[in-house]
Amino acid sequence: MNTSQGATAPSLDVIAIGRASVDLYGQQTGSRLEDIASFAKSVGGCPANISIGTARLGLRSALLTRVGAEQMGRFIREQLQREGVVVEGVKTDPERLTALVLLSVEEEGVSPMIFYRSDCADMALSEEDIDESFIASARAIVVTGTHFSRPNSDATQRKAIRIAKANGRKVVFDIDYRPNLWGLGGHAEGFGRYVKSERVSSQLRTVLADCDLVVGTEEEIMIASGADDVLGALKAIRALTEATIVLKRGAMGCIVYDGPISDDLEAGIVGDGFPIEVYNVLGAGDAFMSGLLRGWLGGESLATSATWANACGAFAVSRLLCSPEYPTFTELETFLKNGSAQHALRKDANLNHIHWATTRRAEIPALMALACDHRSQLEDVARRLGADEKRIGDFKVLAVKAAARVADGRPGYGMLLDEKHGRDALFEFARHPFAWVGRPVELPGSRPLRFEFSQDIGSQLVEWPVTHCIKCLCFYHPDDPQELKIEQQEKLVALYEAARKVGRELLVEIIAGKHGSIDDATISRALEELYALGIKPDWWKLEPQASPAAWAGIEDTIRRNDPWCRGVVLLGLEAPQEELEAAFAATADAGIVKGFAVGRTIFAEAAERWLGGQMNDDEAIADMAQRFEKLTEAWLRVRGAK
Repeated sequence: MNTSQGATAPSLDVIAIGRASVDLYGQQTGSRLEDIASFAKSVGGCPANISIGTARLGLRSALLTRVGAEQMGRFIREQLQREGVVVEGVKTDPERLTALVLLSVEEEGVSPMIFYRSDCADMALSEEDIDESFIASARAIVVTGTHFSRPNSDATQRKAIRIAKANGRKVVFDIDYRPNLWGLGGHAEGFGRYVKSERVSSQLRTVLADCDLVVGTEEEIMIASGADDVLGALKAIRALTEATIVLKRGAMGCIVYDGPISDDLEAGIVGDGFPIEVYNVLGAGDAFMSGLLRGWLGGESLATSATWANACGAFAVSRLLCSPEYPTFTELETFLKNGSAQHALRKDANLNHIHWATTRRAEIPALMALACDHRSQLEDVARRLGADEKRIGDFKVLAVKAAARVADGRPGYGMLLDEKHGRDALFEFARHPFAWVGRPVELPGSRPLRFEFSQDIGSQLVEWPVTHCIKCLCFYHPDDPQELKIEQQEKLVALYEAARKVGRELLVEIIAGKHGSIDDATISRALEELYALGIKPDWWKLEPQASPAAWAGIEDTIRRNDPWCRGVVLLGLEAPQEELEAAFAATADAGIVKGFAVGRTIFAEAAERWLGGQMNDDEAIADMAQRFEKLTEAWLRVRGAK
């Protein structure tokens, strides 16, 4: 049914159709692909990138493709869901593998790549994968060039076009020409951009008449038309379609043609350009298309749409990966409003922080954590009782089971677990649907701060799962001797930089009360000093404060310095249950306090009795669960939550 006849309003803005792969990016830049030693994994493929890019910019996007019934296919699906992309059209192919691409940045504008796409899942997309109501649910579809290269995927896209047109929807054609995916180059020629082919041109020309928007580079415009020069190609395309044509020109931005093509190539609509360093060109066109669609489908002028497209492309070429590096709309707005003092956008600390904070894996509006990352305290108990220190690890597994019993799959529950004694506990933790886990890196009791296993903290963090949050306790007081403060500050800066480099969240725990007096301004002063160094942790873990005024000052300090901070969790310091409940009540008006991470109040008695042989496993679990449950009930009662 045509929308003009009263069809249901579309629930989606755009559906991208075609490739979905896992990109393995070489992490050593300026290197031949032969010499790459390690790779970073991300979602790739033009349509998959566009679906993520548009979702980050606020469009309701979906992807129509196939992935394999294996870990890489599940990775793509899960990552799309994390990004807010609708995955109704992502089909699982039980017979084929998910496509892979290996890439490296050899030099500016040169990125060797190898496509592993022999009989891959996404190229098996068929007409049976097209659901008419799904296509009709979107204001626009994006069809892509590679999927016209085989009969089955060609028929699939053409069916989607017919449905879209019948329902009054828009058709966007991203020419997306990769010669070797048409069989026009060897496996080593994945980066090749243009091979003239009448076979390809004749195939793509038949698509143009049904399009509302056609987007391509100079080479892609030529292959879609069959002409040998750009101006002739534009005129040839215009003869076949009334679509708006967008010519991508790399560092020169783009030109939009919304009417007849004159003899002057420059006689079109031009958006603002952004002269920045070109670091990696791969995926820039998909970021460009994302910005263009955000403007075009959002009712912006073509000039504004082109400006947004150019800006999104600028972000992409200044960073290493494809979709993970695309901007969110908040990031884009900040850049358009303020620009950047950095020629290389990846070096802009403010933009990088906004990017990090607005693309984190999941929102955690509340956090109730059982802290069982204690090492020295439990070692002291084991020595005093004559218990084998190896049993500490077994006890921590019981603590995980106790926390899981209380959480019962509900959101907002987490734990703190250490690497020294908690290896098996971390494995047990992974078996349960917790919201969060933090892991300590500090040497227990160290002042000045030292890391536990190696002072080369970045190398250690690379081995951590991406979902694990770094936790670092620092005994820091703003009235400490200056030499001590500088030493601790340098350690925290190094940790913060390492956390951002490896993409792990960071919780900084500040305890000031053990080494000086505390008034209403003490913690605010400490945080202000650390923020001045550029440290912006995702979480703060702080000791309870004596007054609402202290919390008001802390909240003001955090909001001014980092409005993207996830918040504060309270620590326990082995305080009795009643004192903690009073501390919870004192935060009732402090919105920045999101929960607690308490340990010994919950597990101290069970540890003592279990390590001493006076309590069995089930009793220890039950005891800790009862105490944890009581604390969570107290917290939820204070916050009026369910």
